[in-house]
Amino acid sequence: MASLKPKIEEKRWKPELELEIQKVWEEEDLYKFDLDSDKPKFSIDTPPPYASGKWHAAAAIHYSQIDMIARTMRMKGYEVYFPFGVDRNGLPVEVETEKRYKIRMFEYPREEFLELCRKFLDEAEMDILSISKRLGLSADFKNYFQTDSEMWRAVTQATFIYAWNKGYVYEDYRPNNYCPRCKTTLADAEVEYKEMPTKLVYLKFRVEGSDEEVVVATTRPELLPACEAVIYNPEDKRYKWLKGKRVITPLGKAIPVMEHPYADPKFGTGLVMICSYGDRADVQLFRELKLRPTIIIDEHGRLNEKAGKYQGLTIKEAKERIIQDLKEQGFVDKVEVIQHRTPVCWRCKTPLEIIPMREYYLKQREFVDDLRKFITDKLVEFHPEWSATYWMNWLNSIDSDWPISRRRYYSTEIPIWYCKSCGKPVLPEPGKYYRPWREDPPFNKCPHCGSSEGFIGEERVFDTWMDSSISPLVYNGYMWNPKMFEKLGSSDLRPQGKDIVRTWLHYTFLRVYQLTGKPAFKHVWISGMGLDEKGRAMSKSLGNIIYPWPLFEKYGADALRFYGAAQAHLGSDFRISEEKIAGVFKFLQKLWNVSRFISHFPEPDKPERMTPTDLWILGELNEVIRDSMKGYEDFDFFDPANRVRGFVWNVFAPHYIELVKDRAYGSVPNEEEVKAARWTLHYVLRSVLKLLAPITPHITDYIWRKMYRGSVHKELFPEPRDEWDTEYLKLGKKLMEFNSYVWKLKKERGMRLSEPISLEIPEELEPFKGDIVRLHKISGAGGGI
Repeated sequence: MASLKPKIEEKRWKPELELEIQKVWEEEDLYKFDLDSDKPKFSIDTPPPYASGKWHAAAAIHYSQIDMIARTMRMKGYEVYFPFGVDRNGLPVEVETEKRYKIRMFEYPREEFLELCRKFLDEAEMDILSISKRLGLSADFKNYFQTDSEMWRAVTQATFIYAWNKGYVYEDYRPNNYCPRCKTTLADAEVEYKEMPTKLVYLKFRVEGSDEEVVVATTRPELLPACEAVIYNPEDKRYKWLKGKRVITPLGKAIPVMEHPYADPKFGTGLVMICSYGDRADVQLFRELKLRPTIIIDEHGRLNEKAGKYQGLTIKEAKERIIQDLKEQGFVDKVEVIQHRTPVCWRCKTPLEIIPMREYYLKQREFVDDLRKFITDKLVEFHPEWSATYWMNWLNSIDSDWPISRRRYYSTEIPIWYCKSCGKPVLPEPGKYYRPWREDPPFNKCPHCGSSEGFIGEERVFDTWMDSSISPLVYNGYMWNPKMFEKLGSSDLRPQGKDIVRTWLHYTFLRVYQLTGKPAFKHVWISGMGLDEKGRAMSKSLGNIIYPWPLFEKYGADALRFYGAAQAHLGSDFRISEEKIAGVFKFLQKLWNVSRFISHFPEPDKPERMTPTDLWILGELNEVIRDSMKGYEDFDFFDPANRVRGFVWNVFAPHYIELVKDRAYGSVPNEEEVKAARWTLHYVLRSVLKLLAPITPHITDYIWRKMYRGSVHKELFPEPRDEWDTEYLKLGKKLMEFNSYVWKLKKERGMRLSEPISLEIPEELEPFKGDIVRLHKISGAGGGI
């Protein structure tokens, strides 16, 4: 047997080898997008991550799978545009800046606060870029985007001016979700709900003109000064006698008693206080019942002068004070502590209030029917298909327009100045980034009244989703690269998590449709959530965050990437386990060992004739390719990862390679059989590397470059070949069972695997006899060579 030197000299795969191959990619500019290529184009609307803190492992897995989409499409023959951006606007950035510097935004000079935000963002951005590159993302990092750049903000302002001119924007004074901590309005899509312990207070109300009392249960006793009615359910016979009467609140105010189905007879006593405003339902009830609101909470979350002696108190302070006062006055029947579903700020988790404020709104209700058709008429393909229900459910719940103005600092400014004479708003021409709070307008005369007395700049900014919602346009050149946008249009695919369907996905579809009259994407890819081993979301408060850097150092990026792909089907939540990531690393070692073994042998031309053993494994490979490609077609990497791993670990390595080792080493006289074994080994390995390339790009390309020419990432996916769908495939299971039987038998007899053994080979396995005899050293009846 001739001594053969392997092309792969390293005996083990190590995480640091990933860094070597990344340097090669960078030097070659391997993933550079060529706008002028003749290939069909495919563009990805990469989620710009918030630069507001460190990434955890779940986020790393999420972005690695977006990279798998890009690599998949390249291997399907597309020229892929995979931009990368960082979201540097809005509430999260401001909150993190306040925490770091222990300051409050509104107590700090605006320009200085903005500078602190930028300083924090620059540091956080570096962490995001470092992790993204270490993951092996094939995105365009040389030209990455920032949502707070003058270019991006200028486009945001231009799209607002367009919407204004089309009549899609209006200003109104109406109740809105309001965060007292962040001091800003929030859209319904930004409201989260949290089960929180709260007091349910049973208060005594006297029926006007009598000595009779009724008891009303409320979780908001501090809103008593704003109570305008009490309601009961029309089906609740207990309170029919109150219809048309009035009751006197503990504060001495006479209010009507009304019937309304909103009242739940099973909650509290069945009588409900209607105040301005305890929640969104109160807002609706005030409109329906034509009640006049009394607003007692200010923008700082404190009670105002209309609350009487409770003026100046916070919500929490007022609740405790009024309960104590009413107890002393005999108006409290009892107090219970219950778990209450409480609306909270999506960012700081502060309980929200409903406060009327003057805000700008972007119309969305009148577009809901058109947007719904994207799903019903299958104009957009969702992956997985059932994930479309997330958006459909949200569309069906929309009953108000989108408040887009915010009383914050670090976001794109609303480009409006107000005439000092007539007070009407004046907008500039689009195309430039404007900051009205600190700049003079680009005009001298009011177009409404003709006055030249001057203007007052708008101080408010946009909701950050106004910037994020145009990402598929900005990435692709809208308003800054006409040639690029003409060729690409809006992005082909939106990849994102299910947690921001109500915001990013919905607002993007809305805005792009308003601007272009078309769906924003052809495909929407919705991933599940990465959880800890106990199935909990990762958070600092739970202390269960798993950071990726230690995992990179121990196992490498490919192990984390493969784990994320193999753990769950697209759309399903998955749990992150370091023990299982370590198990993936063992598979990568197996792939390395298999490749290193095959690298001993030169790759010959395809032989004219294959043995049954070769045709069997090629038939198995056909099935692996077909199953894997079904997953790749739907951008679901669960099947490709698990199917290829199972094939390599359970079929190719332990059975086929062992069966053909003697042939591969040239230990048989038939040169055609030697050639067939070597060619098949290389062909299967090439196919395996191609099938795994989108998932584990480092190890596959490292092996490919050591053994073959070029990069695996410039290859196309393998295709199944009908000529290999032979009758031998059906015998594969019995062939492997026989191998396992012989190995077990030798172990039970205390024999070495290399020792000869005498036994019969099943007749149906006769086509594989030569390889079986050589593998197991079979002699005796029916086993001769």
